[in-house]
Amino acid sequence: MTTFCAFLGCSLDGFIAGTKGELDWLTSFDNTGYEEFFASVEALAMGRSTYEVMAKSAPDYYRGKPIHVLSSTLTPGPLPNMGRSPVTVHRDIPSLETNLEATGAKHVYADGGRTVQSFLALGRLAELTVTRVPVLLGEGIPLFGMVPQTVHAQLISSKSTEQGAVQSVYRFV
Repeated sequence: MTTFCAFLGCSLDGFIAGTKGELDWLTSFDNTGYEEFFASVEALAMGRSTYEVMAKSAPDYYRGKPIHVLSSTLTPGPLPNMGRSPVTVHRDIPSLETNLEATGAKHVYADGGRTVQSFLALGRLAELTVTRVPVLLGEGIPLFGMVPQTVHAQLISSKSTEQGAVQSVYRFV
């Protein structure tokens, strides 16, 4: 069975990016534990917006790991590689899951705000690591949007960093 997990940074007021997707306010903070998390995943699932931003700004960021893009506007199937990473487009989460099960992927990184929200809404996100950094943006892309029902999480761990960020790991039942 494929398990989906997320690792996100957000501002103190709950935004994962600025109004135009900018992340410069976040990149100056250490992503404590990101390398260990990234080493534990076999593939990535992201939305079209995250895919397009990363393809332009950091095409080899995912270091050859397979990328699965959820999109209702892109044609399903393979796309050209993003850096060293093979890219496949899927219309929805069920078709993505079917493909990942067939490849044997066990631990998948759900990346991007709307993608994480979609996995949460469907009850498919197993774990979420959130690093809240001490910056107020005032507006931007929110960490969470509407969910169809209350989602309960169990706090697994929480720690502060030398830079004043607080990183918490939650598991969803």
